[in-house]
This record gives sequence, C-alpha cells and structure tokens, in this order.
Amino acid sequence: MPVIKTELKGVFIIEPQVFGDSRGWFMESWSKAKFEAAGLHYDFVQDNQSYSAQKGTLRGLHYQLNPMAQAKLVRCTRGVLLDVAVDIRPNSPQFAKYVAVELSAENKRQLMIPRGFAHGFITLTDDVEIQYKADNYYAPQCEGNIRWDDPQIGIDWKISPTILADKDAKAPLLKERLANGQINFIFDKED
Repeated sequence: MPVIKTELKGVFIIEPQVFGDSRGWFMESWSKAKFEAAGLHYDFVQDNQSYSAQKGTLRGLHYQLNPMAQAKLVRCTRGVLLDVAVDIRPNSPQFAKYVAVELSAENKRQLMIPRGFAHGFITLTDDVEIQYKADNYYAPQCEGNIRWDDPQIGIDWKISPTILADKDAKAPLLKERLANGQINFIFDKED
C-alpha cells in the first residue's frame, strides 16, 4: 500500500492495491497492520458517509476542537471530488497552508488527515459519495468551521461552488477564530 507524502507534514495520500479480474476488483481500504507498518498509528472509531447530488457542492471547512479532535481517512466511492486539508494549528510552521487532492471512485486514492487540520471538499461531478473514518467520535459541542474562501488560506477549489450550507457560507475567517480563542490545537514538534 503506497503512502505518498504531501507538501504538508502529516498529510498523506494512500494508494490501496487494487486486484482486478473478469469479476471486477477487490482492495483493502484500510488495514491497521499495514498502516502501522507505514508509520501511521490511528484507532478509527467511527465511519461517516455523505452523498452530494450536484456538481459544485462544497462542504467545509470543518474541524473538531480538543478533546474531540479527529484524524480522518477520506475516500470517494462515487464520482469525483477535490478534497482539502488545512493546517489550523496556530504554532505550526505550515499554519494556514493547505493540500488539495482529487479523489475519485476510479483512482481509489485516499487522503489521511491528522488532528489539527480543517477538512472540506467540493464535488467535481454529479452524484458523489464520500466515506471517511474518524479516530474520535462526532461531538457537536466541539465542532468548528472556517470560511471556504478565506483569503488567508487561498484555496484553489478548481470550480466555483453552486451549493453551500448556510453554516459554511457564514463561517468566520481563520483570523476571527484565532482572535476569539476558538482554535486550540498545539503543534507538537514530533508531528
């Protein structure tokens, strides 16, 4: 299972081995033993799935604060999406930097996003399903979000969003979240 480093330390692209024959194909989407052999140590406790009907649906940028912060292993099981991870650890040398990776049902790539990152995606086709594992449970009291078009981050979403939830459209900027003490991640030099 190839594990590819990205520009952001701690964020990896995972390319599962796919075995195909006349019946179709098979792959392991996650193996604790193989992840640990690659130096990735996560205990996933929750699986999530969402469906977006229309191209241009944007969800994000979302995160959970400590003590319920989440690492995520994200994959697209139908259609094509652009998946984005943003480092929001204030003392990190890569603070406010992002990685954007195209995930699709065809390429079967996955994105491993550690705790301390905001996550979002935009659908590049109609009929998109995304599935992801999380290493902590969803906790609405710890939920936070940042504007998808925050100029400090400057994400190139490839297309303009056409569908956006009110909470995402009205999300505060990263600098506002920081000023209000609403981001509590610590960058550990070991990360």
